[in-house]
Amino acid sequence: MRKYRQSPDLILLGIAFTLLILGLTMVYSASAVKAASQFGDSLYFLKRQLLFAVVGVGLMFAVMRIDYHFWGAWAKLALIACYVLLCVVLIPGVGLARGGARSWLGVGAFSIQPSEFTKVALIIFLAKSLSEHQSLLPNFWRGLVRSFLPVLLAFGLIMLQPDLGTGMVLVLTCVIMIFIAGARIKHFVMMGSLGVLGFVGLIVSAPYRIKRLTSFVDPWQDPKQGGFQIIQSLLAIGPGGLLGFGLGQSRQKYQYLPEPQTDFIFSIVSEELGFIGASFVLVLFFLLLWRGILIAMKAPDLFGTLLAVGITGMIAIQIMINIAVVTGLIPVTGITLPFLSYGGSSLTLMLVSIGILLNVSKHAH
Repeated sequence: MRKYRQSPDLILLGIAFTLLILGLTMVYSASAVKAASQFGDSLYFLKRQLLFAVVGVGLMFAVMRIDYHFWGAWAKLALIACYVLLCVVLIPGVGLARGGARSWLGVGAFSIQPSEFTKVALIIFLAKSLSEHQSLLPNFWRGLVRSFLPVLLAFGLIMLQPDLGTGMVLVLTCVIMIFIAGARIKHFVMMGSLGVLGFVGLIVSAPYRIKRLTSFVDPWQDPKQGGFQIIQSLLAIGPGGLLGFGLGQSRQKYQYLPEPQTDFIFSIVSEELGFIGASFVLVLFFLLLWRGILIAMKAPDLFGTLLAVGITGMIAIQIMINIAVVTGLIPVTGITLPFLSYGGSSLTLMLVSIGILLNVSKHAH
């Protein structure tokens, strides 16, 4: 029987709860106007987010009590199930299309996003596989390519939706895990070159992606279409100043900023809470990632280390992409901000991931 300390990382738990409460507050503030206009209920989005938050917290505490090695035993089956769901979601009439991507399964207002489950399942599967076959990693074909095959399959199915943003998060997270596991740098350079060519091909093959790229370079060329989102986002961030307009006092949420409660919620945070409020959020994220890295460093085995690296890396990549998008540093990708953005699947899986991290921390040296 493995020996481990009984208490989880309470600092990580406290940070997660702080972000959750802040997220629920900002979801209500950012969505109240839209909810009242579209559904006649200013609490429409908050009530749904609160339901998933309760479910997520319950699952987080349940997962926290389960030895993380248990998930490794079921990783292959879970990943296969996710592949099946990614195929099912592509069936017209079964998968729900929103924002140009057929990414959801569900009925009415309640739905799940299989790609979110796939990210967690793939992290667990890859951590298990890499920990068992680490000696093969120096070999290009039997190590690196073999490790990337399940990643590329998931990426391909997600791109059929299409959802480039989620696909990027998935691939980059797995790249970090494989690198930490001990893959050779020269092999990464070879794979990276092919990846860049493939990424350029994906952009060129879709006119709307080219439009997003040109709008990113100069959003004012097309302020009413391609550049509209980033312009409205910057118009929210800039006027917020040092202290912001105050909680609930955003102007851009009045039908100016598209989907203020999801991808662009950080713009509303900056507008209402100002530079100080936005900085507070970023500090919380930094502390969460710091605790994740510490847990990875102190994990008792390679599986635990890679599991913590994967979860922490996934959260870090989503944060960086979302903040970069809303501040105009990269083109719009459709990635939500962990814990803060509205989205049941994303919030639930994020809390489950924190639960796994907390269990790894209980085994820490």
